[in-house]
Amino acid sequence: MNKSVLIKKVSSVDTQFELKEGAGSDAVHTTPIYAYAVCKLHTDSGIEGTGLAFTLGTGNILVCQAIDYLSKHIEGKEINDLMANFGSTYKVMTDDPNFRWLGPHKGIVHLALASVVNACFDLWAKSKGVPLWKLLIDLPPEHIVNTLDLSYLEDILTREEAISLLSKQATTKSERLNILQTGYPGYDTSIGWFNYSDDKVRANIKKAMDAGFTAMKLKVGSADSQRDIRRAELVRKTAGDKATIMLDANQQWHLPKAIEVCKALKDINPYWIEEPTHPDDVNAHVRLAKEIAPVKLALGEHVPNKIIFKNFIQSGCMSFNQVDAVRVGGISEFITISLMSKKFGIPVVPHVGDMGQIHQHLVLFNHIAMGHEALFLEHIPHLKSHFKYPVQIIDGYYKVPQHPGMSSDLKV
Repeated sequence: MNKSVLIKKVSSVDTQFELKEGAGSDAVHTTPIYAYAVCKLHTDSGIEGTGLAFTLGTGNILVCQAIDYLSKHIEGKEINDLMANFGSTYKVMTDDPNFRWLGPHKGIVHLALASVVNACFDLWAKSKGVPLWKLLIDLPPEHIVNTLDLSYLEDILTREEAISLLSKQATTKSERLNILQTGYPGYDTSIGWFNYSDDKVRANIKKAMDAGFTAMKLKVGSADSQRDIRRAELVRKTAGDKATIMLDANQQWHLPKAIEVCKALKDINPYWIEEPTHPDDVNAHVRLAKEIAPVKLALGEHVPNKIIFKNFIQSGCMSFNQVDAVRVGGISEFITISLMSKKFGIPVVPHVGDMGQIHQHLVLFNHIAMGHEALFLEHIPHLKSHFKYPVQIIDGYYKVPQHPGMSSDLKV
């Protein structure tokens, strides 16, 4: 199926969801409102593309206004023609002479770009009647690279290198198709939100393990570091020695504090410590990684674009790459960053501002077509009831999505 679909109109929707009883809370965001700046592509065929960018409520409307501005770049385009060389359109949008001054390539403008780009990929898959993962793994390497903007990366990833990397992995792609039968492993990120009581954390750990999860994450970053240490020990004791436990500080610590607390947390054998300090401070992360080895760092939730990812990847301090397609410039930039990570041997374990809806497709592509290890994908259940085709978790595994598109359609 390759249906001609014309984008007649682009609209934005400010969609916000209040969370209850401490859900979503961390050391910085104590009262979050999960929100999407939604881009909708209205077409001549009745098919609608839906793109998402993730915020925490305040400012969401500003992202929507930026979506409305960027719409001029794709309105009137036929989706298959647009996506045949989407990288060039992507670059035009990122380098818009007026909006670029507000970034470049970060903040409100880049979030709007994410929503627009994601809507294009969603509509593209729907026009072919297939899930996004299926569309992506079946594309020839040259076609994948045509959707990317590799500018400013020429020193470490040329177009020819990107095509070669994907072509090499294509020769062994069939060996990784078994994941379509097993599903993609998940980890429970909701056992230990910052504002949860100790008793609730214990109860959530037991529920997670009963649901088949063997990996889980605790929020740390308290003003009193003894609270973090005590709660981390609680998780390890409750979950057992075999459980995989991650700790997430949400940027709360300055470097000396990060060194002190991370060393104290070594005893619980964390799989990683996530976002320990300011997300732009590459040098601080390099020093921290050396100080606390062999404990590893996971970074990327608030790294805004491919250039800063490039710096982190080259620095050697990033052990796990948490790029998020609804926080960087959409699926196109996600794939670009995944390619850099693959070249440098860094696994991609996305942050899921989309609640895993889009990323369940992207990790399948990363594994099957790019050869990334299938470690696990974060699972956050809070907005499940608001999606038309919510993720399905069975025994701790993401069930492979089957509906056309990228599972981003909301009920509202």
